[in-house]
Amino acid sequence: MTTFEKRHERRPGGPGADADAGPEAAVRPEAARGPEALARLDALTRRLRRECPWDREQDERSIVPHTVEEAYELADAASSGDDAKLLDELGDVLFQVHFLSLLMEERGAGDLAAVAEHCADKLVRRHPHVFGETEAADAAAVLRNWDAIKRTEDGAGEGALPDNLPATIYARKVQRRAAAAGETQPELEASLDRVTEQAGRLRSAAGGRAAEAETLGELLYAAVGAARALGTDAELALREAANRRRRAGPEAP
Repeated sequence: MTTFEKRHERRPGGPGADADAGPEAAVRPEAARGPEALARLDALTRRLRRECPWDREQDERSIVPHTVEEAYELADAASSGDDAKLLDELGDVLFQVHFLSLLMEERGAGDLAAVAEHCADKLVRRHPHVFGETEAADAAAVLRNWDAIKRTEDGAGEGALPDNLPATIYARKVQRRAAAAGETQPELEASLDRVTEQAGRLRSAAGGRAAEAETLGELLYAAVGAARALGTDAELALREAANRRRRAGPEAP
């Protein structure tokens, strides 16, 4: 039993027992297959690492581009409504997790169990409204607590924000961090006013292409803020808009 399992073990009638647990708390037959299936995937990953020339040559830097590609394919499957495709892409991402964990294990930096335990501990720590005494009335309160907890953790400052995130996601994270630090975030009407203001500035922008690009950036940043005020993900909204245009064809207005 792992440290996490010992810490959160539920004993009938004892601490951690859920007196109100209903049928959903029982382990489903599908879930019971999980450990065996994951053990098989782990064994396959190790064999590929030993016996496949391509897999033997990989390290973190060479494999990560494939990880990113698989993550994008997973996102596409999730938005497509195709469960068979989603299952397939989830498997590809899961293999990436196993493979990268194995690379860590080889140099003594961790292993799959350490990855899982670290993730579980972090989820418990960042959900005090579930595992502690903190209250969260709605999803917005959950996000505020999450951001506040992240700021107390090592490595969770501004330097932990990856520079290579898609621009709309990067902007959203910057805005969320500003809100968590106490900066007042505009409501929907004020956000839309900022979009309108930046659009007006773009129409009258002077100073060449650099000035136009800067103003356009401010407009897009304001649009991400409007999306946040709407409770919508700007990245997904933009992708859906592009897909609608793509499906409509070149003759669409």
